[in-house]
Amino acid sequence: MSTRLIAVILVSSLFLPVSAEDSPQFRGPDRSGIFAEKGLLKVWPDGGPSETWSADGLGEGYASVAVVDGRIYTSGSPEQTATVFAFDLKGKLLWKKELGKEHPGGGYPGARSTPTVDGDRVYVYTSNGLLACLSTKDGSLVWQSDTKAQYSARQENDYFGMAEAVLIDGDKAIVTPGSKDSTMLALNKIDGSVIWKTKTDGYSASFCSARIFENGGQRQIVTMVDKAIIGVDAASGELQWSYDYPATYHIHAVSPVFDGRMIYVSDGYGQGGAAFEVAEDGKSVKELWTEKSLDIHHGGAVSLKGHIYGSSDKGVFTCLDFKTGEIKSTLDKVGKGATVFADGLLYCYSEKGLFSLVDPNPSAMKVISSFHVKKGSAQHWAHPVISNGVLYVRHGGALIAYNVKGK
Repeated sequence: MSTRLIAVILVSSLFLPVSAEDSPQFRGPDRSGIFAEKGLLKVWPDGGPSETWSADGLGEGYASVAVVDGRIYTSGSPEQTATVFAFDLKGKLLWKKELGKEHPGGGYPGARSTPTVDGDRVYVYTSNGLLACLSTKDGSLVWQSDTKAQYSARQENDYFGMAEAVLIDGDKAIVTPGSKDSTMLALNKIDGSVIWKTKTDGYSASFCSARIFENGGQRQIVTMVDKAIIGVDAASGELQWSYDYPATYHIHAVSPVFDGRMIYVSDGYGQGGAAFEVAEDGKSVKELWTEKSLDIHHGGAVSLKGHIYGSSDKGVFTCLDFKTGEIKSTLDKVGKGATVFADGLLYCYSEKGLFSLVDPNPSAMKVISSFHVKKGSAQHWAHPVISNGVLYVRHGGALIAYNVKGK
């Protein structure tokens, strides 16, 4: 097994109403990596934005944070025990809840799943396939489901354990067990009972956090499985379409991004990305183009005004034209890592700890400011979050809050 097969961090939609500046799930309000923030700093001071507070003791992990109603939620694994934490906005620990052992992680142990908050409940999916619903008030267990035991959850590549953030859609809590009878699974978010199961020819789970895709009046759940990209009817769970798209080492670790009826996906290890267009009736897709250089490993992509932004496996930050796949511009100073967007600028967090603020001008991207994240340990793989003027950065056992409000 290649040492470059790193533990996929993806770590999942539509919720009860929340503040526009809250971030209730992985990669923001709609999982696009775009945060609805305004009035942020356009240039950082030397050394980076000021640190407001930091917390330690989260244990190993690559999960990001959810921020809702004045509370911050994340998951970690002290002593390899899956644990959910809740903090207030000043970094005070409010509660923590243990959920059993995490998967050993193939040399990269730790929590992968960013908690998903919906109303007074928080949902998390551990690397061993335990789907748990907790009370936001005190972390008490409301219900749980062992998807391996109950729904035969499986991955063709089980080297790293499950890596997916729970998707909440209406009354449903959705994950991708990857079994023949439950390729995708929707449980009642209130009591954990089965609402629907998606049956396929046997695709396995592949480290991808699903997204809601709206196509006219249709709503589908789009995700990557080990050998394909699939679209599932959100109401019934019926498979609407699939497109054969095998992944190197069975790793599809980047959630799809959208532009109208177009969908873009990308994978590391030199595989690169591809764009697809969903038919008007929502029953099929066609491939529009492929592009090899932007091979995003697990840092996510951002779709902005007809362009795609992300960092390649070799650390080249790239802007593509969504319609054609043409490379519009590149940057070599950002490095491989996670990419999100807020208030007109890209926030890029490299796996070596360099954090960059980037102008997304498609024809002339440039780094505006940068600093190094020094607290924490192990890999810098968690995706950053911007909420209510605060930049949250998870690095191993540490969570750091930076003030990025403009003056």
